[in-house]
Amino acid sequence: MSERDHRVQGVDHVAFPTFDPAATVRFYRDVLGFPVVHSICAAGWGPEDHPDFIHFFFDIGNSDRIAFFYYFGTETSVGGAEGERGDVYARFGADVPEYFVRSRHLAIHVDDEEDLLEYRRRLDASDWPVEMQIQHETIESIYTHDPNGYMFEITRAMRPVTPQEDLDANLTIDALLDVVAEPEPTFGKLLARKAELIVERAADWEPVTS
Repeated sequence: MSERDHRVQGVDHVAFPTFDPAATVRFYRDVLGFPVVHSICAAGWGPEDHPDFIHFFFDIGNSDRIAFFYYFGTETSVGGAEGERGDVYARFGADVPEYFVRSRHLAIHVDDEEDLLEYRRRLDASDWPVEMQIQHETIESIYTHDPNGYMFEITRAMRPVTPQEDLDANLTIDALLDVVAEPEPTFGKLLARKAELIVERAADWEPVTS
């Protein structure tokens, strides 16, 4: 695979629908302190049956933003049908494992533990207290659900990611693509294929110097 130059500069914005704009503003602006930085009031956009809507943005740092769409006259229950889980965008039936439901989330990073604990304090004093605080691999994170049911994470790095870990990540993904292209992929097959790739490529790697 040929190398492609990296031209993007991060996230401009991620956008989600909301059925509760008042609670959404309370959560992101009033509890977390993310300023409102832009809004679009749109009347008559799209096809004839497209509702009027407002598209509003919060600053999440580094010129990145999180945005929401509120469609006037579009009403639904955030809770969904009985037995369904998920958020206002995606619904999952009772047969879908909880780990799959929770895998959809947005993570925002902070610089250090002090900042992470400050956001924990703000959330714990609100209607959306922290549900989990976990250290995993190189990061520590707090989690809650926002008013729309979206899983929301704030995370901080416990140490830098090394170049060796970047290399390992690429080996893992190449092995994964090979394994899922075949019938009945398993974690064991992934590890076996990764080991094969290490043997195949090791001669081309430069030694690490301290």
